[in-house]
Amino acid sequence: MTDIPKLPFSKTRKVGSTLYLSGELGFDADGKIPEGIEAQTRNCFARIRATLEGEGMSLSNVVSCTCFLTDKADFAAFNAAYAEHFSDPLPVRTTILSGLMIDARVEITIIAEA
Repeated sequence: MTDIPKLPFSKTRKVGSTLYLSGELGFDADGKIPEGIEAQTRNCFARIRATLEGEGMSLSNVVSCTCFLTDKADFAAFNAAYAEHFSDPLPVRTTILSGLMIDARVEITIIAEA
């Protein structure tokens, strides 16, 4: 697993019935960031799904996503992988082009409502 120091924020925060999830990167089961935006996006969602399930929720509870991409050329492939995880009603979404830590190509943060 990648050695990540303790950072000064919470992974999740629940306020009433609303769950806020800090940004997830696309680490695989071995703690590595794979090549390719599709694999990283799917890994982000696997980690998000596990966190939601730990809170008694699922992806259907997600009302908002903020997504960070490092390369606008990845946008179409990201959208295709992203779309695999949601059905109507779709969450609102903002996508931002930005630099990311640990050479990740995507980071996703969500807000879910129980």
